[in-house]
Amino acid sequence: MAQGFQRHQRVAGQIKREIAELIRDSGVDSGPNAPLTLLTITDCEVSRDLAHARIFYSVLDAREQPVAEQWFEEAAGHLRSELGHRMRLRIVPQLTFIFDNSIEQGMQMDALIRAVREKDVDGESDESDDESGNR
Repeated sequence: MAQGFQRHQRVAGQIKREIAELIRDSGVDSGPNAPLTLLTITDCEVSRDLAHARIFYSVLDAREQPVAEQWFEEAAGHLRSELGHRMRLRIVPQLTFIFDNSIEQGMQMDALIRAVREKDVDGESDESDDESGNR
């Protein structure tokens, strides 16, 4: 019986690291057509047969998502080729890049929670003013 991570999960972790390194080394954030300030690989899922890999990415500024998507479409073949040189796999997975907006959603939720807490603190100070003024 298999213990720990299965092979496709270990391969997914390695692909995530290699793709992040390839992107960093390729200079994706430089040049007039790629004004990406921060591009992050958030996750990688690989099918059990290692034929397909879904790579999830996020950008700091959501307005840069279309630029990142276009860049990934154009660079997918090159990234797959480089991945094949770096990893010892019989079959290099077909790469699919998917935008992950969970970081942006988390920041929005954090802002909402912060706003509710500030409103709650303001409400408590108003109530304590009312209570002290009525006595």
